[in-house]
Amino acid sequence: MSVPSTAPASQHRWRVGRRLRAMAGWKKALLGLGVLLLVLATGTAIGAYALVNRYQSKVSRTDLLGTVAKPKDEQRWKSGPLNLLLLGSDSREGEPDQGRFPGERSDTIMLVHISKNLDKATVISLPRDSYVNVPAAGPWEGGMNKLNSAFAFGGAPHAAKTITELTGVQFDGAVIANFASIRKLVDLVGGVNVCVPYDVRSTFSSKVWSKGCHDLDGDEAEEFVRQRKEVPGGDFGRIHDQQLVVKGIMEKVNADGMLTNPLRLDSLLVTAAQALTIDKSVDLQELVLAARQVKPANVKYATVPYTSANLQTPAGSAVKLDDSKAAAMFAAVRDDTIQEWLEANPQKAPEG
Repeated sequence: MSVPSTAPASQHRWRVGRRLRAMAGWKKALLGLGVLLLVLATGTAIGAYALVNRYQSKVSRTDLLGTVAKPKDEQRWKSGPLNLLLLGSDSREGEPDQGRFPGERSDTIMLVHISKNLDKATVISLPRDSYVNVPAAGPWEGGMNKLNSAFAFGGAPHAAKTITELTGVQFDGAVIANFASIRKLVDLVGGVNVCVPYDVRSTFSSKVWSKGCHDLDGDEAEEFVRQRKEVPGGDFGRIHDQQLVVKGIMEKVNADGMLTNPLRLDSLLVTAAQALTIDKSVDLQELVLAARQVKPANVKYATVPYTSANLQTPAGSAVKLDDSKAAAMFAAVRDDTIQEWLEANPQKAPEG
């Protein structure tokens, strides 16, 4: 049955629906990881093979890894393990609601590890205030400073160099995600449910999320993930809350009818893709194929171990990483045993 040429909108919906029906078993694993990567932290695909060309043009590209990028290898995406650097920005420059949360800029740094068998993923958050060695760049002569300063001194490529030297992990690709899109994504999935183990008080309004479970719309979710001053653990509490919202989105996408609703799915993927800047060396189609076996249930979250969140330094209050445990965690990433390491070294949520 042909689609009338006088109805371009209907024709587009018919074509999108036809492609979606052809996705078969790709849907849940890839879309779940797609939302995860595009929002936070963590996943590794933007849709499915049949749809990749549509979203390829929505994603921005630039050099994010600089001198630490792995040499070009046409085979590297066909087998694991793989490591991606995910950098998050809260910049809302040019958006109509700019200034809704003045003074909050949450640069987020995550290492996404995909296992050798390409069936599991681990998302490791590196606290932005970690006190580490930052190599020389621009006016900076090199030395100990907050991890987040690497962005100011040399942009994403210098941040990648700093993180590579810190972890010993070589990256296969890198992504910058603008977290301002989280509000749109949450609304597109019809809201999310999060369960917090402590009270969270907003510093932007009188809102309080008491210990327990809450249904959040897009506005509330954005306000929720920006909290750090009235959250147990400060930045560590915020990292935990961001992960809760990402899990909520993934659960909603998989439980709701979005996977079988062409228009809603298309809107979600377009919004997510527009929030991304991908390293110029990453082929989106290869990224999708590499992540096709990773299901949301096989994605684990962690934070680099630390001993103090209030280390006094010339750069101000900073986070002192646990040198021994952090080194062991990074070694487990390099050895592709990180999920086993986390089982042996379970992490607790910040306590209220």
